[in-house]
Parts: sequence; structure tokens; C-alpha cells
Amino acid sequence: MRILHLLLAALLFAMPAKAEEIVLGLSQDEVAITATFEGSHILIFGAIKRDGTETIDGDLGVIITVSGPKTPITVRRKERKYGIWVNADAVEVDAAPSFYAVATSGPMEEVLKEVEDLRHSVTMSKAIRSVGAKVEGSESFTEALIRIRSDAGLYSTFIGTVDLEEDTLFRTSIDLPSNITEGNYETRIFLTRGGVVIDEYETIIPVEKVGIERWLYRMAQDNAILYGLLSLAIAIAAGWGASAAFAALRR
Repeated sequence: MRILHLLLAALLFAMPAKAEEIVLGLSQDEVAITATFEGSHILIFGAIKRDGTETIDGDLGVIITVSGPKTPITVRRKERKYGIWVNADAVEVDAAPSFYAVATSGPMEEVLKEVEDLRHSVTMSKAIRSVGAKVEGSESFTEALIRIRSDAGLYSTFIGTVDLEEDTLFRTSIDLPSNITEGNYETRIFLTRGGVVIDEYETIIPVEKVGIERWLYRMAQDNAILYGLLSLAIAIAAGWGASAAFAALRR
């Protein structure tokens, strides 16, 4: 930890002057998905650089978000009619992150004002865009989506898990589950004073399949016919091998 503090201090002196700004570090700048991938975690740490020329009012806060690739999704509500469950209303969500984690240094209502949340789309409900929703009570569909993905370990909020030391050094760890989607994961760090964002830092963490998993994925995307034939050949070979093994055991 002492080495980490020294590295951050060196970065502080190397940066240009500003009232307060974020200097960020990551434990890894990419995540590789393999056949044995069981999840990963990313240590996000940094420091707050000050020029020392003015006094800033308001309590200091740090918020860190990690967001997976955003895609549109249809959220449906089922109703029981004539003894069976059928799809009723539906809401088209314009963009929902496949993974979303929020970590804060304190209670959300203290580190971020509502107007700032609207401006920067920090909390889960604000990160999900449902601009064209016309169904009455569409907010409940967004809440349902958050609940479903939270139960799957894809959406998480961690209040007070950002360790802020002497209002200068901060760090937290974000866990990535095994069922994450491949793509670019946007990491944002917000520095707040009295709930108002005074500085923001963004970076991208690539999450990609590697090895044979990557080769098979690209084949499925670029040459679906060849991928289908290869899958069929593997299935036939596996079936023939199992049949031959059972026949040998009977002898």
C-alpha cells in the first residue's frame, strides 16, 4: 500500500494545476473471458489533486460506476387470463447496460443531488433510457428490469464501499460475474462537493473472449454456415465416440 501511495503522489505532481481533479489507477486494463472464466474483480484506485489556492465548501464525495455495453430491450408484463399467463403490456427500453455497478463513499443522497443524477445518469434508474415509453406506469418496467438483472448479479449498488482516506486517496473493488457480456466497459469516477459534481474521469475496460472461445465466437458471427457444419460434425463425432466406448465396455 505504501508503494501505491508513492505512485499516486508522483502522478499528482505531474498533472497540470486545477482546483480539484481526479488521478485514476486500475489494477487491470482489460478482462479476458475463457472457457473456465468464473468472474473477475477490478481494483479502482486514485487520488484527488488540489492546487491549494482556494477553499472549497461542501463535503467531499466519490462515486464510481462501471457500465457494460448498452443495448435496447423489450420488457413485458404478463397477466393471467383464462387460466394461462399471456404477455400484456410491453415497454421498449432504448438502452440498458448489460452490467452496471455503482459504488459510493457515502449515502447517495449526500454525495449526489437529484439534478446532478439527471445530468450525469449515475444511478441505475437514470442509466437506463426509456425515452419512447408510452405505457402508463412505465417506471415499474424499469424497476422490474433492475430487479431481474440484480437477481442475476448484473446490477449492483454499493453504498459506502469507496474507501476515502484523508479526503485525498480513494479505492474500491468492483466484482465482474461470470455471465458478463463481451464488449467495452465504461468506468466513470465522479468527484463531488456538497452533492455537486466538480470533476469527472472516464476510461474504458475491454472485456473480450480469448483463445478458442474467441475463434468460435468470431466464426459464429462471420460464417454461421461453417459454424453450424462444424458443430454438427463435433456432435456426430462425440456421439460416435460415446457409442464406440459403450460397445467396448460390453465386450
